[in-house]
Amino acid sequence: MSQPDEKIQRLYLKLAQQLSERIARGDYPVGERLPSERDLAAQFGVSRPTVREAIIALEIAGLVDVRIGSGVYVQEQRASQAALLEVQGPGPFEILDARKLIEGETCALAAQHASEQQLQALQAVVDEMTEENRREAVTERADEHFHWLIAQAAGNSALAATVHWLWQLRSQSGISAHFQQRVRAEGIRPIVEDHQAIIDALVRRDAAAARIAMQAHLQRVADHLLEVMQP
Repeated sequence: MSQPDEKIQRLYLKLAQQLSERIARGDYPVGERLPSERDLAAQFGVSRPTVREAIIALEIAGLVDVRIGSGVYVQEQRASQAALLEVQGPGPFEILDARKLIEGETCALAAQHASEQQLQALQAVVDEMTEENRREAVTERADEHFHWLIAQAAGNSALAATVHWLWQLRSQSGISAHFQQRVRAEGIRPIVEDHQAIIDALVRRDAAAARIAMQAHLQRVADHLLEVMQP
């Protein structure tokens, strides 16, 4: 029996295949820079995150060279279009979208059910995150721990397992893992102020504010990555 996601035609992969066909036809010659993300998004009627994921897929397949701050350049074709078929898993922005939906509601539940001990543990993690940023340490340990503690505080084991799986998916998905490696190489660190705003809403037992704070945080992460990792 096929896995559920095998039946899903990933939008970023469909776009990557269309771009690879144009490269093969010579529409984009070797050494030439591809159009900007915004131009490609408008041309193909997709979002910028989808374009970004398609570019990452092309990079993994060896079809383009991504130069941060310069652009995306067509490489001499040492790999075939078939290499795109080896790109596996949800894209990093797909995962962020899923997290925004699921962790937003999980955070709202945590505002109702978190114990004082759990709230104190969350504050300790944010303090640790602040110290790591001060030392310019590039690690996701404290960030992941923060989100996992909120999932536990929600008091729903199914939601906690789902949040845990979404974090694991970041490294299990080939395209997402590739993107996360680039993020770490650029030294991008967690946004402490966002995490503190989430805690403040939890402490007030304000479920609506907690949901909004978590969703705003994850949207800001996506927006920040789009800008900072701009080719």
